[in-house]
Amino acid sequence: MAATKATSKAKATKATKFSKETYMFWFENMLLQRRFEEKAGQLYGQQKIKGFCHLYIGQEACSSGSVTALEKGDKWITAYRDHGQPLALGTSPNAIMAELMAKETGVSKGKGGSMHMFDKEVGFMGGHGIVGGQVPLGAGIAFAEKYNKTGKLCICMMGDGAVRQGAFHEALNMAMNWKLPVIFVIENNGYAMGTSVQRTSNVTDLHTLGESYDMPSAAVDAMNPENVHIAVEEAADRARRGDGPTLLEFRTYRYKGHSMSDPAKYRTKEELNEYKDRDPIEQVRAKILENKWATEAELKEIDKKIKATVEESVKFAEESDYPDPSEAYKDVYVQEDYPFITE
Repeated sequence: MAATKATSKAKATKATKFSKETYMFWFENMLLQRRFEEKAGQLYGQQKIKGFCHLYIGQEACSSGSVTALEKGDKWITAYRDHGQPLALGTSPNAIMAELMAKETGVSKGKGGSMHMFDKEVGFMGGHGIVGGQVPLGAGIAFAEKYNKTGKLCICMMGDGAVRQGAFHEALNMAMNWKLPVIFVIENNGYAMGTSVQRTSNVTDLHTLGESYDMPSAAVDAMNPENVHIAVEEAADRARRGDGPTLLEFRTYRYKGHSMSDPAKYRTKEELNEYKDRDPIEQVRAKILENKWATEAELKEIDKKIKATVEESVKFAEESDYPDPSEAYKDVYVQEDYPFITE
């Protein structure tokens, strides 16, 4: 398990303005993501999950801390490391696991796989496989919210490598010019695939890129959901007031490689362990115990319940059918009789 060594070192060090309910939500929500991704990694090794698979282990505070700062009806779009976000938003683990196994009961009907989750019911507008391709889409979703006067916003997440794409800069410029209700989030885990930020840019404080467009920007220690919540809440308030977008740089870390095929030899064990010592789940666990909001036995019981939920999702996925070949022609266009070739 990814965070085993972090348990003894993570400590609660200061008072919190957040309630027991919020902390218990963060603990359970992040732990669900962690256990789900650990199981996904095992299943990939057993070849029950195929294709690409990018795990979110270590970055759970980014999603859980954001969820508690947003409102029902807000939209969310991200890149291809996209299992954790829909889990945080409330998508059924069964549907996500079935999607990973390419089954018809999957959240994208088995057609998207690991990189293309989508759940309209919780406002999750998809994981996207093209690096940076979701950034202008996020701005477009925010434009729709503003045009329709919904009072809602879009949070648009991307990896640190995406800021090298021209579409990133074009989207930021237009979003700021039109004061769109969008929160751009760079999940900076230090590496674009296996290439460090230091090797790809003279600017390593990535949030400062927003200053080119007079966009309010900030760096966030995203190994703790409190920090994430506070930053996203402030950005959301700005967006809902009509003051436009914010660029946040979530400084986080992935414990596993870029994908399941990546041995991650470009970093040291010392670097990895330094981040594990700040594990977000263990920080939250320490705060819960410090405030006597739950006992160690109660937290272990939550873990046991979550493991059972994940095992149930595996059973559900394995017992589900693969899509019928005819499904390949469905959901391609909104217009169902669009003239494409079938023979």
